[in-house]
Amino acid sequence: MARQPLTGRKVAVTRPLPNNCGDKEQHHMHYISTRGHPERRKFCEILLEGLAPDGGLYVPEVYPRLDDATLDRWRGLSYPVLAFEILSLYIDDIPPADLKAICAKTYRPEVFGTARIAPVRTLETGLHVAELSNGPTLAFKDMAMQLLGNLLEYELARRDEELNILGATSGDTGSAAEYAMRDKKGIRVFMMSPHGRMSAFQQAQMFSLQDENIQNIAIEGVFDDCQDIVKAVSGDADFKRRHRIGAVNSINWARLVAQVVYYFSAYFQVTTGNAEQVDFAVPSGNFGNICAGHVARMMGLPISRLVVATNENDVLDEFFRTGVYRVRGRADTYETSSPSMDISKASNLERFVFDLLGRDACRTRSLFGTQLRDRGSFDLSGDPVFAQVGARFGFHSGKSTHADRLATIRDTWRRFNSLIDPHTADGVKVAREHADPGTPMIVLETALPVKFAGTIKEALGREPDRPPRFDGIEDLPKRFEILPADAKTVKSYIAEIVQGASS
Repeated sequence: MARQPLTGRKVAVTRPLPNNCGDKEQHHMHYISTRGHPERRKFCEILLEGLAPDGGLYVPEVYPRLDDATLDRWRGLSYPVLAFEILSLYIDDIPPADLKAICAKTYRPEVFGTARIAPVRTLETGLHVAELSNGPTLAFKDMAMQLLGNLLEYELARRDEELNILGATSGDTGSAAEYAMRDKKGIRVFMMSPHGRMSAFQQAQMFSLQDENIQNIAIEGVFDDCQDIVKAVSGDADFKRRHRIGAVNSINWARLVAQVVYYFSAYFQVTTGNAEQVDFAVPSGNFGNICAGHVARMMGLPISRLVVATNENDVLDEFFRTGVYRVRGRADTYETSSPSMDISKASNLERFVFDLLGRDACRTRSLFGTQLRDRGSFDLSGDPVFAQVGARFGFHSGKSTHADRLATIRDTWRRFNSLIDPHTADGVKVAREHADPGTPMIVLETALPVKFAGTIKEALGREPDRPPRFDGIEDLPKRFEILPADAKTVKSYIAEIVQGASS
């Protein structure tokens, strides 16, 4: 089925484009805010910025559309070269030779354990798992964060500037960011996490780092409190400018575009030609990972369905089923055995809703800027565009519970001798409910089981194997600061550290 892009050329995927992506003359990529800020930005500007000045998220002005010949050419490429090809469509303010070198430096077997970088394994006929957790911190976040670290270091050196990164993590973003930035010149990381709400392994990965440029802040609250503080600090233009604050959360477009690459890589591994379609099932909390799938699909990758899998914190499942987006308060955000998805405000949903509304920035601003702030929810169920969520954009959803996770981990281990973590189990459970016999379904793995040993032991009665380099990590000395869920306090802490370092 040929799909129409939202903006740009209306051309079926299967027909060659005039002036297609290979034509460099056509290619000047700019970024705009989902909330209509008038300035168009280049990639390297938004790389260092995070949120747009109006609180919106940056998106490309148009999605580059691929023709069949391009997909054919990409099919045989190695992962770093494929990454270069895709990123080149979105980045035209870094010389191609430099960008190619950054991709080659990032996606190496020494870093990701295999030359394939993101190999796909088959669980059963029609059901596959894309392995995205072979990086330094054993989570899919490494796939984008390693690239982001190298891009930031490159751009900061080019400008002779420094950057203080403020981030929020529910478990995996934090360690992925810290491991990617720990040896980078000109970068300091302030990473907030919900105090006491990560697995012991996740916490140890972050808090055991002794690097001077890494600051861990345990916030007395839930992940959404941490994310709100990031947004509050990003929204204080004066503080942001004075202290050179940047973002590494998936609100940063560079993170998201890096994730687009593994959708193409996985597609090429399970198909033999571009006439074949695939489905993806993606465990989802903040909507960044699956939003990259939306981007890949808008570019013309033959994806039939994008299936969102949530845990008990089912704000996304509710939206895709009913059209109501209702953020939950702290009391209604459950602590689950797939903790990286214990999120009730999905930041990246704004990017998709912007596209769903025909890129109407005024309406997007009203929904995300005004209605969410005033009412804590918005409702698109009565709007004709809501019917397009599945029909035009391929989105479907489902949810999974603790009992489902245990059953899926157990079943996958017994039947396929394959061990999956609780978040991937959410993905597999929901994938099976949406499986179409004629279409391969690829579940995106999110982490290795060792990060969630308690749940694995509950499911199987045994601890998961752990890579030797992580032996005894929980017993290492820890370095972190506990702060209240208050943006003002966090700002004071950042200012103190930054001034102390420069004095």
